[in-house]
Amino acid sequence: MNEPSRSLTDRLQTDRPHSARVWNYLLGGKDNYPVDAEAGDMILQAFPDFAQIARLQRAFLARAVHFLTAEAGIRQFLDIGTGLPTANNTHEVAQRLAPECRVVYVDNDPLVLTHARALLAGTPEGACAYIDADVRDVDTILEQAAKTLDFSRPIGLTMLGIMGQLPDEDGPSAIVDRLVAALPSGSYLALSDGTNTSEALNTAIRTYNANSASSYHLRSPEQIAGFFHGLDLVDPGVVRTAAWRPDPDRPRDDVAQGHAASGVGRKP
Repeated sequence: MNEPSRSLTDRLQTDRPHSARVWNYLLGGKDNYPVDAEAGDMILQAFPDFAQIARLQRAFLARAVHFLTAEAGIRQFLDIGTGLPTANNTHEVAQRLAPECRVVYVDNDPLVLTHARALLAGTPEGACAYIDADVRDVDTILEQAAKTLDFSRPIGLTMLGIMGQLPDEDGPSAIVDRLVAALPSGSYLALSDGTNTSEALNTAIRTYNANSASSYHLRSPEQIAGFFHGLDLVDPGVVRTAAWRPDPDRPRDDVAQGHAASGVGRKP
């Protein structure tokens, strides 16, 4: 859980890998520490395609936000599990299409907080805000997000790789349900997470969990699809990440695309 009483420096835990920084390393970023690179290399040694999975999930975010803005007409976004800023962040994709878009980012990593304050700046016509909170603290997220977003109008909720951060005992499905319940009709959920469909990947994640400050929990494609219950799925449904409305001019990796599932659903 988030610990606001501790300083950002204390919360960095530079002696142990952290998921946001390891993800940054796998995406080729520089906002990580040697322990994060070591953990990333450990994962890649056990499962070389993992870096491609990271890139595919990031590309899905851009495609999903583009769909929500250009086709579904969404002008407000709540991005939970932001991660470290990189190319094609949610507000960049949305505000390129509609400068008036309002975006709220949520993460509890102190390094993400530091970078977000400096880099996640929106357009003058729109708004861009950041909440330092744990995904399990739903009340705080909704209360703080309401300062920027109008909860009487449709909102696009994006949750990429964040449910995998929670074990089953934390009730990830109930957390998604509470967040979606707070959104008005016509809102959307875009969600993506890693699947347990590869024994090599399962082994790599077990190694990561044994050496990291946080843990990741792979789930079956059916479990990930379950996060969308009660929502109307956007075609093509919950599918392999690279298969969700792929860019026609970009090649797909038939190996890497099989180990994460993604989808977008509309609240009736």
